[in-house]
Amino acid sequence: MLVPPRFSASLLCSVLILSCGCARSQDSGQQRGSSAQYFLISVNIQVPYWQTAGAGFKKAASELQVKAEVAGPSNYDPKAEEQEFSRVVKLKPAGILVSPADPELMKPDIDAAIAAGIPVITIDADSPASKRLSFIGTDNYEAGRVGGEFLSLALKGKGNVVFFTLPGQTNLEGRFRGYMEILAGYPHITVQSVVDIKGDPRIAFDEAKKMIDSQKSTVDAFVCLEALACKAVAEALSGGHASNRLVIAMDTDPETLDWIRKGRIQATIAQRPFTMGFVGLKMLDELNRSHLGSLDRAWAKDPLAPVPSFVDTGVIWIDKQNVDTSIRSQ
Repeated sequence: MLVPPRFSASLLCSVLILSCGCARSQDSGQQRGSSAQYFLISVNIQVPYWQTAGAGFKKAASELQVKAEVAGPSNYDPKAEEQEFSRVVKLKPAGILVSPADPELMKPDIDAAIAAGIPVITIDADSPASKRLSFIGTDNYEAGRVGGEFLSLALKGKGNVVFFTLPGQTNLEGRFRGYMEILAGYPHITVQSVVDIKGDPRIAFDEAKKMIDSQKSTVDAFVCLEALACKAVAEALSGGHASNRLVIAMDTDPETLDWIRKGRIQATIAQRPFTMGFVGLKMLDELNRSHLGSLDRAWAKDPLAPVPSFVDTGVIWIDKQNVDTSIRSQ
């Protein structure tokens, strides 16, 4: 089953805005040209997903001839991410892209950066209650619906499902809502459990292995709402007699793609982290160069806002039929 990529009007809009530009500021206090420095902040910055986002971020920086740095903890630690964001704000950069692991924890820091005149755009995961200027990422609710449609058809409307997730992240919660809306139409498909992996794929491995080793196990499908879990789930399944279990992953970690080639993972929903980093820096740089006055405004309610409130970068459905053609390099 191949689902074509979605094209977003908001993404086209942002490209047009970037091409047209805005009135240039004469405020010499802002960083300009090669002196401008931008940051991308997230958790788990060593995982392939964030390395890809960082590659897009630095590609845009090279084109614009500005400085760009990726920062954040190398493990899943929302508090450490918040501390890193606070440190970066004190450097007074020209702009920040951030993926908030805990949107409520990050809200005061994002608002403080905006009050200090530092443009902040969220990518991948949002902090919608904050004063961030824009969100660039997947329409996660629709991504969940895409997965839910495949899941319901593959199970033929009947079976038990286990989800692996990280509670509290807006992007993952959106995906779960999308899945649940589709599954609501299939009363004989039951969500058996929702596993919090706490940012550790070993938890996904251990939980999946317990389920398949148990003689009472009735799990028919495993669904991973983030990038880390499903390669561990696939490894657990490969060591047991569980060849009939359905596995749906998220993102394009190289190990995930290898398991698709082997047939252990049936499909993954691929996001575009490179695009998020690339477009994000382009938007930040345009904001930095433009005369906007105070950033502390209700931009989402302003019909003359210089940036869209949401840029949907779309998804690609990847299965065994197109795994080698959809991903050019990993």
